[in-house]
Amino acid sequence: MTQKLTPEQLKELAVRAKSIRRNIVSMVTEAKSGHPGGSLSAADMLAVLYFAEMKVDPANPKDANRDRFVLSKGHGAPVLYATLAEKGYLPVAELLTLRKIDSRLQGHPEMKHIPGIDMSTGSLGQGLSAANGMALAGKLDARDYRVYALLGDGELEEGQIWEAAMFAAHYKLDNLTAFVDFNGLQIDGPVAEVMSPLPIPEKWQAFGWHVLVIDGHDYNAIYDAIQTAKTVKGKPTMIVAKTIKGKGVCQMENVADWHGKAPSREECTKFLAELEDLKDK
Repeated sequence: MTQKLTPEQLKELAVRAKSIRRNIVSMVTEAKSGHPGGSLSAADMLAVLYFAEMKVDPANPKDANRDRFVLSKGHGAPVLYATLAEKGYLPVAELLTLRKIDSRLQGHPEMKHIPGIDMSTGSLGQGLSAANGMALAGKLDARDYRVYALLGDGELEEGQIWEAAMFAAHYKLDNLTAFVDFNGLQIDGPVAEVMSPLPIPEKWQAFGWHVLVIDGHDYNAIYDAIQTAKTVKGKPTMIVAKTIKGKGVCQMENVADWHGKAPSREECTKFLAELEDLKDK
């Protein structure tokens, strides 16, 4: 049975995602570097996780019973920082210190000094292994928290991902749900041309995962997939989320160049106006 969000929840998520996207554009522009394309493509998934699903409390970021989130594609740090600020872990004004000297907000997430960051990431391929460890620890400690991880589609070219895939299935980590941000593009171009990981769903199925394929910009689809994953017993779940790189900014959408390029001040002004005009779902 499909589980849907209420109209009020959908309205809130649209507002949150718009704010997250605007902050991504602003912070990357201010830093004059960063990764806007894959941050924008993941904004809707993080909005649903942090504002409709995960058991987390900014007032108690180290709660042993909290749900965990690992941004395996650590270069997408802007979307995580913007989401954490939206949730109340960080002052929104601090986002504009991204990548500046003495800022807590490095180019990749760092867990020692930033509340709400459960794992330092950045070397691609390693985040899923960390999420595995958290999920296995939860099993061993008889805790009921859940672990979520977000992978990039280009990241699937890393061999460690598939070692971690085997591990999670072997140890029946049904408290682990991972997402692939399947926007089809990486820094050098289409993933199918650089080092094709396709077909993605079939590979994860072959590794023993329960697999769901969704529209990664549909809040109801994201939420329903998460709820379905919670009912699966004896295996981890991979949600293959079909997304648009640069989602929300027409000039960035489906353009590989925006994987790791900052907007100019003029472009930022235009992009923020475009995002502000997005209709709330």
